[in-house]
Amino acid sequence: MAYKITDECINCGACEPECKNGAITEGEEYYGIEPDKCTECVGWFETAKCAEVCPVDCCIPDPDHKETREQLLDKWRKLHPGETPAVS
Repeated sequence: MAYKITDECINCGACEPECKNGAITEGEEYYGIEPDKCTECVGWFETAKCAEVCPVDCCIPDPDHKETREQLLDKWRKLHPGETPAVS
């Protein structure tokens, strides 16, 4: 399941550099996560880094984008062809 950023975001920018997939971008009012690029950090880490660094806990799983771990890993492989996942 991809993550999303709620409207409680304080626009601090802590999450954006943590996303190795480039899924997090700055919006007009707060940051957002592109679900097609979010793998919950599967392929890179054991946990979602955006959620770990968010000071207001507004990076949460998005129930509208449910995916299995294998689906997330497949998405990671499509985003990073030829690379080997650090964590699978």
